[in-house]
Amino acid sequence: MSDTEEQEYEEQAEDEEAVEEEEAPEEPEPVAEREEERPKPSRPVVPPLIPPKIPEGERVDFDDIHRKRMEKDLLELQTLIDVHFEQRKKEEEELIALKDRIERRRAERAEQQRFRTEKERERQAKLAEEKMRKEEEEAKKRAEDDAKKKKVLSNMGAHFGGYLVKAEQKRGKRQTGREMKLRILSERKKPLNIDYMGEDQLREKAQELSEWIHQLESEKFDLMEKLKQQKYEINVLYNRISHAQKFRKGAGKGRVGGRWK
Repeated sequence: MSDTEEQEYEEQAEDEEAVEEEEAPEEPEPVAEREEERPKPSRPVVPPLIPPKIPEGERVDFDDIHRKRMEKDLLELQTLIDVHFEQRKKEEEELIALKDRIERRRAERAEQQRFRTEKERERQAKLAEEKMRKEEEEAKKRAEDDAKKKKVLSNMGAHFGGYLVKAEQKRGKRQTGREMKLRILSERKKPLNIDYMGEDQLREKAQELSEWIHQLESEKFDLMEKLKQQKYEINVLYNRISHAQKFRKGAGKGRVGGRWK
């Protein structure tokens, strides 16, 4: 705004004030005879709008104000952006650290699992080796015991056979129960020579001996049952004889069944 315009604006304001003063109503004179009248409302006085006076020689640079405000807004926005990216960078670093910890723990767990698996495998291998060693020792011990027993039985069979032959030559045809038992045992007991046999032949021989033992057990069972039956029949006959002797008249003592009654 130039100086001329300011001067014209001031003169116009002074003219408006003068007009308002002229238009103001005069106060009426007081009259005693008249009735008192109500006062009329006066017109409100509106103060004129006076623009601020700007000192001469100074001008308001709105572009500079706008530019400064924009710079301030940009600075605040840049600060918010920097804070956001700083926070985001921090969160990314924390996320990377968390991933690293997870991977490290996963690797540690995998290593621990591998170590436990290896230890368990070694333990199982040791148990299997120990079991195999014990089985081999037991098998070796059983084989040695079987060899000793077979050798003793073979020697006993040979000695019993020679003894029975000599006894038969001395005593002739007369044989006691013990001699008959020894003779039968010598006939059934055969010398066992397994030194030349291989594994398959030993298995066959063991199967043959097992079947023979089973047959002997069956014969033993039959003989035991037969013996029980004979003892029962002897007892029945003995009881009958005893019962008959009790009721025989004038019966004295007599020998029954090898016993005196």
